[in-house]
Amino acid sequence: MLNPADSHDLIEVRGARENNLADISLDLPKRRLTVFTGVSGSGKSSLVFGTIAAESQRLINETYSAFLQSFMPAQGRPDVDQLRNLSAAIVVDQERMGANSRSTVGTATDAHTMLRIVFSRLGEPHIGPSTAFSFNLPDGMCQRCEGIGKVNSIDVDQLVDKELSLKEGAITVPNFAVDSWYWQSLAHSGYVDPDKKLKDYTEQEWADFLHKPATKIKYGTMNTNYEGLVVKVQRLFLSKDKEALQPHIRAFVDRAVTFSRCPSCDGARLNEAALSSRVDGRNIADCCAMQISDLAEFIRGLAAPSVRPLLATLSETLDSLVEIGLGYLSLNRESGTLSGGEAQRVKMVRHLGSSLTDVTYVFDEPTVGLHPHDIQRMNDLLLRLRDKGNTVLVVEHKPETIEIADHVVDLGPGAGPAGGEVCYEGDLAGLRRSDTLTGRHLDHRVTLRTEVRRPVGHLPIRGASLHNLRDVDVDVPLGVLTVVTGVAGSGKSSLIHGSLSTRDDVTVVDQSAIRGSRRSNPATYTGLLDPIRTAFAKANGVKAALFSANSEGACPNCKGIGLVYTDLAMMAGVASVCEQCEGKRFTPEVLRYTLRGRNISEVLAMSAAEARDFFPSGNARAILDRLNDVGLGYLGLGQPLTTLSGGERQRVKLAIRMSEGAGTYVLDEPTTGLHLADVDNLLALLDRLVDKGNTVIVIEHHQAVMAHADWIIDLGPGAGHDGGRVVFEGTPAALVESGGSLTAQHLKQYLERP
Repeated sequence: MLNPADSHDLIEVRGARENNLADISLDLPKRRLTVFTGVSGSGKSSLVFGTIAAESQRLINETYSAFLQSFMPAQGRPDVDQLRNLSAAIVVDQERMGANSRSTVGTATDAHTMLRIVFSRLGEPHIGPSTAFSFNLPDGMCQRCEGIGKVNSIDVDQLVDKELSLKEGAITVPNFAVDSWYWQSLAHSGYVDPDKKLKDYTEQEWADFLHKPATKIKYGTMNTNYEGLVVKVQRLFLSKDKEALQPHIRAFVDRAVTFSRCPSCDGARLNEAALSSRVDGRNIADCCAMQISDLAEFIRGLAAPSVRPLLATLSETLDSLVEIGLGYLSLNRESGTLSGGEAQRVKMVRHLGSSLTDVTYVFDEPTVGLHPHDIQRMNDLLLRLRDKGNTVLVVEHKPETIEIADHVVDLGPGAGPAGGEVCYEGDLAGLRRSDTLTGRHLDHRVTLRTEVRRPVGHLPIRGASLHNLRDVDVDVPLGVLTVVTGVAGSGKSSLIHGSLSTRDDVTVVDQSAIRGSRRSNPATYTGLLDPIRTAFAKANGVKAALFSANSEGACPNCKGIGLVYTDLAMMAGVASVCEQCEGKRFTPEVLRYTLRGRNISEVLAMSAAEARDFFPSGNARAILDRLNDVGLGYLGLGQPLTTLSGGERQRVKLAIRMSEGAGTYVLDEPTTGLHLADVDNLLALLDRLVDKGNTVIVIEHHQAVMAHADWIIDLGPGAGHDGGRVVFEGTPAALVESGGSLTAQHLKQYLERP
């Protein structure tokens, strides 16, 4: 425990029990950098995000009026006895920034707003205020694409089968089945004959059927609106955020709709007037399309006393983006296309120039997606935030960031029920001396293979030119472990995802969100629930549907969720444990049925590791073995998928795909969220995959994975337009010997470090 002169210099946590935290108490120094370590599932996030940050934000929200609170997300009080000396917490996490096509790096950082003001003051010809340069406002947007930069066209052949009549099911659009409401509004509109094959329609019938705008008609005794099929599809499916659509409708949209660059603005999003105004020979769309590092140089070259303070602020924002390793992006890059790590760093820029001090900043693995070369710059930014007088709390696994900590809290010793305890609290030197898992692995190094595996063939990539790739030709070896490296923005993902993801024989296992609701959990997603339900049904002589919380056995009060969501009108809504089933999700009748002494609710409360012992054989055991193989033994079978991190999501997908037989696997930073001790387990898993005849291609920055590879493809030499080339192909040993690239230098340092 620390003993500063003033107890107000400590955040005091007493009796924290959120999730798996074991009634822990600790003191955290304020205005210092504290790093939280421990294996996945040890309780780091429960302590930092679920307890400290959550309570800080809840207390701040309570200071607002009831009216304002009604618009805020519900936040219950964390399960903790006492939290003292909290300051306002700002969470900078890896949540994607949303797939709204109107949100860009420029709008998310306010750089675009500042740039608009610059053009409204300095642009020639002068066309008006800053709103005239906004693609999100009518003043500036291109009218053809409404500021999106893209227009869509619908493939009618994906909507209908012209060989059939409406009554024979000619419409193939989801929710337009024969006799459905949407079908009836078309078939009985009077504009077309439902018995006539579509190929026999007259020109007028075809136009009315597909493209007639909303028109009032009388259907039976009701007055309603008629819309042509294309018009209705656009309104129902294309006017909404694609990510909000149901999976089968999203698949239909992907199949039936093509997006192309707007012919009016050529993708610039703006109208002619906005594009006509120039500063130093460039219009605002040119500036937004520039690489941020180049735009920073351009802005520094502008000498205009009337906007000098604004130019200084804009330059500072752009320089911060460059410094944080995002100089390869452009301001017109859509926010939804950023990776979790990129999104976190974009959010971080907003806080670097803030005048606020004595704030608690909370980061979730800020080194995700960063090459070792970039981690030092991230560390410098964390220290800058601390040195401004802020408290910085970081959940992190990388030794490079753990080593800059003023204070370390190591949780464990294991994951899930075996975690939740403070194993070590103190400085870095003490952590090294401690006998904790983190302490023992802090200086652990993976060595180069004594003998690399030989490829059994190659996957050729020819002329790859996506994004910044420069007509790249490369042969990816088959039957070995290949690691693709390079600084952030060098073109790794563009090369591998852009060239290999579309091939039928390639399985991509990434960190994207798993489609599902709060009802979805590892048991339902992996198919594990099916053999569990079957086993319960067989043991009790009843039907399997009773043992699904989404079917007959669900508690009627909470509909099988275990929680009841209450709308408190002007106050924030709350989620409370269902009083009828006490959170068990099933009816009392279902809970009376047992399998080897456990009911279905108790089985779903088990971790994958516990369940593995409970199901010693069969399909359930096979799925549980794979979950344990990918390091997810601590996951609860009934844990909502929405609570999983990106790294956990990737490993759940890998567990499912491992059953599909030999093939080519592409993994995108699989070490995300993995403790140093778990990286060895991951490497052993990758070896098992390769030894079974698979090809494994890993996009990765972790030096341990590089050292363990059979083959390395290194891209660079820099990011953005300074990258996009293959700078090395060969074995890790040859890479170290070459010493030419940034990757080679950092891998050499890693291997030589005592």
